[in-house]
Amino acid sequence: MSIGTLTTKLDAFFAQNSFDEPHLAIDLDKVASNFKNLASALPEASIYYAVKANPEPQILSCLKDIGSCFDAASITEIKLCLSLGIPAKSISFGNTIKKQGDISQAFTLGIRSYAFDSEEELQKIASLAPGSDVYCRVLVDCAGADWPLSHKFGCSTTMARGLLLKSINLGLQPIGLSFHVGSQQTQISQWDNALEQIHDIYKDLKEQGIELSTLNLGGGFPTAYNAHVPSIAQYGGSLSAALEKHFGDNCPKIIIEPGRYIVGDAGVIEAEVVLVSRKNAEEEKRWVYLDIGIFSGLAECLDEAIKYPITVVGKEADTNLGPVILAGPSCDSVDVLYEKFNYQLPLDLKSGDKIRIHATGAYTTTYSSVGFNGFPPLSCSCI
Repeated sequence: MSIGTLTTKLDAFFAQNSFDEPHLAIDLDKVASNFKNLASALPEASIYYAVKANPEPQILSCLKDIGSCFDAASITEIKLCLSLGIPAKSISFGNTIKKQGDISQAFTLGIRSYAFDSEEELQKIASLAPGSDVYCRVLVDCAGADWPLSHKFGCSTTMARGLLLKSINLGLQPIGLSFHVGSQQTQISQWDNALEQIHDIYKDLKEQGIELSTLNLGGGFPTAYNAHVPSIAQYGGSLSAALEKHFGDNCPKIIIEPGRYIVGDAGVIEAEVVLVSRKNAEEEKRWVYLDIGIFSGLAECLDEAIKYPITVVGKEADTNLGPVILAGPSCDSVDVLYEKFNYQLPLDLKSGDKIRIHATGAYTTTYSSVGFNGFPPLSCSCI
């Protein structure tokens, strides 16, 4: 599927269905295809889908049926997975910031794999999930990512080494390290850089009699938005080469946690133009206000980080275009989607026209607020 186009299923769905509010549609065949392509590109890895990207039950069931495991960020996501028949052994509690009650509930429900990045979190897991597998998240460089994930999560490699050693004395099972090079990572070399940073920990601990069995490479695999990104085969080839370079024949079990790559380009939002205006008569750029904005699903437009392809229904071939500023409908001045990036839309665009925002399958419904300014949360259909 090229940028800015629909899958046949989604095109037919929107042709047959009309919505009064913005609506996201997900092509489950595309979800399955993306999963299989990633599995083929990096066959040595176990895939743990990041539920937070899009937790629609039909997506989770589709992925369960083709062999995915799941990375959960909350007890709610864990319970959702379990309710769909996903076994507890296939779920990892990957958030390093967990309430004590949530750890206790997860353990009671059978979850035995937990992430941590601090001593206090490790102590909580030891007390409330005794004997569980634990892996420590380390800080790595996120340069090249459109949506960086540095600073908040992870610890230094020196601290990680000490905490893994401490986990044994606490009765836990240290299985390895995890890292995340940032969401929508377009610099493939960042995984190599991260492995360069951490591989000595595996060697050092092995010399002390501790065999770390697992390495979690996180997510970061991109969706094609308005810029070219390398193919998933290129990512897989580069990561395989980096693992061979740093671990050789002693490579641990590999885990990856994709979210955006799996569901991003499987979804399209159809929305409506509410108003087209100018701030003065001489201004070239028009302000185009949509019935969807920052608070109703497009939070990743903050700082214009993620630049979604946008088309106007019925005017896809129109070449009579002009520059626009795109904004949402709320009474909040931060609700401006794109002002710097050069979006061009038809000059005859008017209120009531339908637009489609492509590659919006990830991090849209989950970012949608519940009723800010009275606007309903973003709805979703899986087909």
